[in-house]
Formats: sequence, structure tokens, C-alpha cells
Amino acid sequence: MIEVWAPRAERVRLRRTDAAGTVDVEMTSGGGGWWQSDLALADGDEYGFVLGDGDELRADPRSRRQPRGVHEPSAWYDPSAFRWTDDAWTGRQLAGGLIYELHIGTFTPEGTLDSAIERLPHLVRLGVTHVELLPVNAFNGEWNWGYDGVLWYAVHEAYGGPAAYQRFVDAAHAAGLAVVQDVVYNHLGPSGNHLPEFGPYLREGSRNTWGDTIDLDHAAVRAYIVQNALMWLRDYRVDGLRLDAVHALKDGQPVHILQELAEAVDALSAHERRPLTLIAESDMNDPMLILPREADGYGLGAQWSDDYHHALHVALTGETAGYYADFAADDALTKTWTRGFFHDGTYSSFRSRDHGLPIPPDVPVWRLVTFAQDHDQIGNRAAGDRLSASLPFGRLAVAAVLTLTAPGTPMLFQGEEWGASTPWQFFTSHPEEWLGEATAKGRIAEFERMGWDPDLVPDPQDPETFHRSKLQWDEAGTGDHARLLELYRALAELRRTRPELTDPSFASLWAWTDAADDPSRRAFVLGRGPLSVVVNLGERPFERAVGADEVLLATDPAISVVEGVLVVPPEAAAVVGPPATSER
Repeated sequence: MIEVWAPRAERVRLRRTDAAGTVDVEMTSGGGGWWQSDLALADGDEYGFVLGDGDELRADPRSRRQPRGVHEPSAWYDPSAFRWTDDAWTGRQLAGGLIYELHIGTFTPEGTLDSAIERLPHLVRLGVTHVELLPVNAFNGEWNWGYDGVLWYAVHEAYGGPAAYQRFVDAAHAAGLAVVQDVVYNHLGPSGNHLPEFGPYLREGSRNTWGDTIDLDHAAVRAYIVQNALMWLRDYRVDGLRLDAVHALKDGQPVHILQELAEAVDALSAHERRPLTLIAESDMNDPMLILPREADGYGLGAQWSDDYHHALHVALTGETAGYYADFAADDALTKTWTRGFFHDGTYSSFRSRDHGLPIPPDVPVWRLVTFAQDHDQIGNRAAGDRLSASLPFGRLAVAAVLTLTAPGTPMLFQGEEWGASTPWQFFTSHPEEWLGEATAKGRIAEFERMGWDPDLVPDPQDPETFHRSKLQWDEAGTGDHARLLELYRALAELRRTRPELTDPSFASLWAWTDAADDPSRRAFVLGRGPLSVVVNLGERPFERAVGADEVLLATDPAISVVEGVLVVPPEAAAVVGPPATSER
């Protein structure tokens, strides 16, 4: 049976197109705004819905495939027909993991799921455990970041469509990699969104940063979200979902949609007997997201920690504009290392108010996803410039150490592991000329308000903005790129072999800095139990007594231990601790 929720329509016809031609079939109202038809569809049959007495075709809101774009007919796709080879896959828990965030369109020259499969051995050798894909749902145009999706159940055709997606997940599992899919439930894109013609998907008069707010007061809208999440996890065998900007989900119902999602995913995880993880992106600094339901939390698996990124970025670059201002504090890096959030009830000058809540000490630290770079923090800079565009090798190496020894679950952004020279810029391909112009003008105006030179802002509609954001894989094997890549591999191996680096307890964390005493001596000693991560971002060598501890990893050959004293030159870092064979 084919169903569609269309409470705003007084009449709905199912239109099918196949080799025999086009046929319209009247659908039957089933109550609650649902319409049904017993018409059978075969794989590849094109179809859609005609609402009311008009003749315009609309895609299926739950379409799995849009071969000719979001304004065109849907194509029937049966995900159960795929022949999986991953029956032995039992999943991967997030604890102890290493996430790698990538965008299918720019990860490889071809920009497809099938071409991404060819690069999976690189991720395995790097030490990655979880591959996180930026949104792949159907949007209007050829390329964008993926956050302008309008058909949440369909896989963007230029990436290869749903069959290619299943091939990617199957190949990732064969390589021992879990797949996390980024999903957007807080807004819909500006072009091709016909859902309001079907029903009250959007809340009138309520907007967030990216568009009209999703109306979570309707059970069918909530089911649309929950069933979409289960589709990725069940039909495509994905291992986790990253939930975009959950602070924009305005929900006044007794059970929050995030808790509803967590409960549904936990039930599916128990049934399938493999770990399934929900990871929230949130700017609320509220541990309620990751607290268990018995502690009045939502029960999500993890959440991103922007505070760690901000503290690390300021320490490495010295930038203090905008939301970075608060993180110029001498204790910003040490506090986020030991307590997770910098703003845990403290005053935020960017927000002009107190912000955040403290994380209870019994929360496992791996529930925070930490990073030095990600798609937002790079792509939402005026020029889309990575740290590698402005930092010397020494500081990039320090960034690597502070990312892969951090208390949270570390995440890398594509190409970070070799200091990619390519930017990652904001790109769109809106077919509507007016929308493309509005996007470009809005982007420039936004950065002018922030004090950036508007001449630095590339036109998001210019195809070159997209093409220059593609990784250049050949550079990964040359010069400092290759040196940095080997460092990341060594750090990932150290994280795997030293249990201190995956200890989930906040109690094992400690930190020290001399930045307040002398700005020219900006050193940090960040502890994971008996291990010390010693970082020197000052102007003179830094010395620290380490006794019988050994240097387990060093970013600079000049790092040495003389008579129990560690000497770290400027722009360098070392991990020191007891030998692996010693009693602990």
C-alpha cells in the first residue's frame, strides 16, 4: 500500500509513469489526513502526487530516490532488494572511537559514494573508527553542503542515489568502519520544499537561523522525523546519526522529540543487537542531552563540544574576534580539558548573558565530541581557510596532539590529517537566479557585520568555489603533508594502545598552564591520569621534571629528557608517561 499524509488536500491522486504510460489513480482518505492506494509500483517506476484539482505533480515526501531532481517525479526504490555482505558486522561503540567527517561531493575528485569507497583504506590506516557523512538527502541543484535538503528520505542522485549509499555502508563495514549520517531535522531548504502543500510541517511565524521552524506539535510530523531516523539505521544499516543544530528544535510537547528519537533508536539497537548512536550538535552547553533518562536527560549518546574547539583555536591562532573573545582567558584550554565546557554557567560576552550548565562528574568524557576543525568552523570563515593556511608545521603538529589526546571522542575533518592546502568554502548551486543572488549577497553582508573584508568572500554560486574545495589527494604523500599524516597515524596508534587516552573518567583529568604568569611562556601540561601532554606555544624552551617517565611521542626531534627534565622547544608538543610495561 502507498500512503501519504496530506491533511491540507481535499483530493489526492497518485500519478504513476512506467513503460506503459502515465496513469492517475484516486487515493482514498483513511482518516487523520492520511491517503492510501493499493496501486503496485515496481523498482524504477516514476510516480508522485497531485493535490486537489490541479495538475502539478509533487514528489513523495518519503521518496527514496529523485533521479531528475526534487521538483520532478520520485522513483520507486526498494531498499530490501540490496544484497548485503555485512552479516558479520556487530557495530562499533563510540567510546574509544575516532570520527572522520567528510563531504561526499568534495572528498574525492568524482564526488560520489562509489569513489569514496576507494578511499576507505586510507581511513583505516589512519586509525579512524567512524566515518561521518555530511547530509546526503535530496536538495535542489548539483552541489551544496547538504543542509538545504527538502526530501529527507532520498539520497542525492549526483552522489549515486540510494543503491550507491548502500554499497558505501556495506564497504565501510567490510573495512571495519562504522558510518554516522548527518541529518537535519530543524529546517528545510529554500528550494523544492513542497511539504507545506501536504500538511503543517512548518510552524507559521516561527523561524530559526536557516528557515521556518519545523512544527513538532503534530504527531505525524514527529513520526516523519522518527521514522526517517530509523530508516537510515535499519534500511541502510547506518551506525549512528549526527543531529544538526538541535537547539533549533522548538518542542513544547511533554516528551521532547530528542527523547522520543533516543527511545526509538535504543529499541532498534536492542532488536538489531548492535550499538546505534545519536550525536547532537548543540550550542546550549546543556548536559541534559547526554544524561540518561532516569536522570531526567534525553538519553542521547554524545554531543559536540564547540567550547573545546574555540579554546584550542584561540590557543593556536590568537584570534579573539566574535565568539572567540571569551576563550582568550588563560584557563580556557585547561578548563575545557578538565570540565568539558568552558561556559558552564559563566558569562558569555558574545551572548551578553550567562551560558551553559556544568557537566556532572559521572558523565563519561567520551560523550563529548571534540575537534580542532570541522565543516562549520572552516566553511563559515570568510575564505573557508583551514588552520593549514596560516599556521606553520609546528603548530599544526601541536593541533594534532591536542586533538587526538583530548578527553572527548576526537573528530577530524577531511584532509586535516595531512594539512590539506585546499580551502573548504561555502558553495551552493541554486538553479533559481534570485535565490543564488540572495545567498551571495547575504553571505557578504554577514561577514561585513563581523568585520571581515568582503573581498575575501567567494561567490557561493560560482562553480569554482565548489571545485577549489575538493581535496587534492596527491599532496598527502609529499613534504610536510606526509610528515603530518604520519604524526596523525602515530597519535591514533598511541590512543589505541594507551588506556589512559580512552579513560572515560573526568576524575583522571588534570591541567596546568603558566600563561597567566608570563605571556611569552605559553605552556600547557594536560593530564590523562599518569600521562602528560606537554605543549609549548611560547617563545622560549619549556622545561618540566618528568622523573622516570618516557617520551611516548614528540612532534619535534629537539625534544629531549636530560636527567629527568623534559625540554620542549617552542611550537612543539610531547606525550610523556610511564613505560607501557610498568605497573600502574
